[in-house]
Amino acid sequence: MVQHLELPITGMTCASCANRIERRLNTLDGVTASVNYATERASVDFDAAAVAPEQLLAAVAEAGYRAALPAQPREDDPTAPLGRRLLVSLALTVPVLALAMIAPLRFEHWQWPALALAAPVALWGAWPFHRAAWANLRHGAATMDTLISVGVLASFAWSLYALFVADRPDETYLEVAATVTVFMLAGRTFEARAKRRAGAALTALLERGARDVAVLAAGGAEHRVPVEALTVGDRFVVRPGEKVAADGVVEEGRSAVDQSVLTGESVPVEKGPGDEVAGASVNAGGRLVVRATRVGADTALAQIARLVTEAQSGKAPVQRLADRVSGVFVPVVIGLALATLAGWLVAGAGAQDAVSAAVAVLIIACPCALGLATPTALLVGTGRGAQLGLLIRGPEILESTRMADTIVLDKTGTVTSGRMRLVDIAVADGEERATVLGVAGALEDASEHPIARAVARAARDELGALPAVDAFASRAGLGVEGVVDGRAVQIGRGERLPAELERARRAAAAQGRTAVVVAWDGAARGVLAVADTVKPTSAEAVAALRRLGLKPILLTGDNEATARAVAAEVGIDEVIADVLPSAKTDVIARLQAEGRVVAMVGDGVNDAPALARADLGLALGTGTDVAIEASDLTLVSGDLRAAADAIRLSRATLRTIKQNLAWAFGYNVAAVPLAAAGLLSPLIAAAAMACSSISVVANALRLRRLR
Repeated sequence: MVQHLELPITGMTCASCANRIERRLNTLDGVTASVNYATERASVDFDAAAVAPEQLLAAVAEAGYRAALPAQPREDDPTAPLGRRLLVSLALTVPVLALAMIAPLRFEHWQWPALALAAPVALWGAWPFHRAAWANLRHGAATMDTLISVGVLASFAWSLYALFVADRPDETYLEVAATVTVFMLAGRTFEARAKRRAGAALTALLERGARDVAVLAAGGAEHRVPVEALTVGDRFVVRPGEKVAADGVVEEGRSAVDQSVLTGESVPVEKGPGDEVAGASVNAGGRLVVRATRVGADTALAQIARLVTEAQSGKAPVQRLADRVSGVFVPVVIGLALATLAGWLVAGAGAQDAVSAAVAVLIIACPCALGLATPTALLVGTGRGAQLGLLIRGPEILESTRMADTIVLDKTGTVTSGRMRLVDIAVADGEERATVLGVAGALEDASEHPIARAVARAARDELGALPAVDAFASRAGLGVEGVVDGRAVQIGRGERLPAELERARRAAAAQGRTAVVVAWDGAARGVLAVADTVKPTSAEAVAALRRLGLKPILLTGDNEATARAVAAEVGIDEVIADVLPSAKTDVIARLQAEGRVVAMVGDGVNDAPALARADLGLALGTGTDVAIEASDLTLVSGDLRAAADAIRLSRATLRTIKQNLAWAFGYNVAAVPLAAAGLLSPLIAAAAMACSSISVVANALRLRRLR
């Protein structure tokens, strides 16, 4: 029997770590595993008859990492310890760097206080890198941690040699060991925080459900219990404004139910006996009695949560160029250093000159610039993005911004405002517009339905105070009625209408608007058209996305007529309408299967699985937390025009990262032969390495000018 497990993994420091764990798990019989470095999880399908879960944990441990079963607690978030390690190391490094770089600050025997300050940084501060490098060495592998560890230890060891053996105190490189450690800790801390935020989507989604529920006993008495205690077949009460606790079927009562949390539909759906309701939807009207049909992990909400997890797990971890090359680069550099040492000794040079040349090779190959290439550009890019209202999750998604050729736009709340508004009024011959609006607004003001609120809001904004209403009643599925200024008023669908009002109703339907009929004293007096209006900036945003080479597609759970009307208004040619939440993910997968690189913009919980599945997910900051957590980019302003800005900024950041990596690699490749030939002393090598780092940082700072 094939079982599925999501194993949290700790100890990974780069994408090559994920590949190593994945290869080790897949060597087990009956196991198919995919390890995601970004989410720090292993998605494992295994034959329970051949492999026990404990064997999976053991395989991960044999690769040098740690895993836990889902029921077991994970290790504490490493971000806080890393932050403390960074702050302590920074405080110790600043005086060392000042003494080394500013001659007037030096005093007699200043090297000894510098050693006392730098030693904790090089050993304790850089311990996470040393530990990971040792673990990789035991398994015959080399990563960025190996580069960092070798660079720090080489410069520190040379300093000890210069102080205690060669008696050359002016040739210490303590500031190199300390500064490299601080830069690397800063990058690792930022990366850890970004990855931790990436895993919060599932928690945010599950929190959308009800916490407790009023269960009906056999005698009709109600008692509240935690939602976890609800079982299939239980009857429970949902009062106005409450969330539905589980998927079920209405047995008593009628009400409008807001299902936007699951379907994205902007208008609540009328529910009565025999109708199905979904957990986490909100009762917007009367009292309902529901019989539970699916609870816990079987509800629609839980299924969407699983879709988010599966879509995230299905993303292949991006192989960073630095990690790919480091597997060859590190052994080659160490080999060159040893060869340099041996070559100089064979040539008859003194041990001091031989060691100096070998250490120069290690120092010039120190991975400071290499390690700074990605996090520095990312820090500057994300900082500039924050100023512009754009939040970039991390470097893993930047490649997708360059490759994306299709952008899928959710309709409700993204292209449109997500709020119903009165957009047109047609009145019968002989009626005054203000009279029809005032009467309708007064009656609708007594209702909580979104359409009613839109009418009442428009009437109040235009006319001010509204008349009082007597004998108000809601007719489930038909509308509302009451007495306003002595008139017996009905608002609803209407049947036989005068020709001019019938034309208005048909025109509204053709434009994807909701039409309601206002009648009193037995005659239709007007037709009100209500719609979720397009944001004023959406058309401009679509045009900007086209200029970036992206083909826009409108994707929505609304009907075809509404979707076509919105698409025509903003300049979108391709529309996919009447789509359920799970089908949104299928649409993204289908587009990807056609060879497209797909970006998606959305704002609702129902968009989260599709945002996670897309090659590039963009969430509006005005949307739900889960949509933001499942996305790669967040547009804080809620303005769709920011999607084009976000893609431009991401592409510029990616371009800067690649420039930095090319410079760092090229610099080391060119400088190592000079160091091996003895043309670069360790002091010059350290200065050159610092210049390399400054060049990388300066290049990254250019992103601050992006507008």
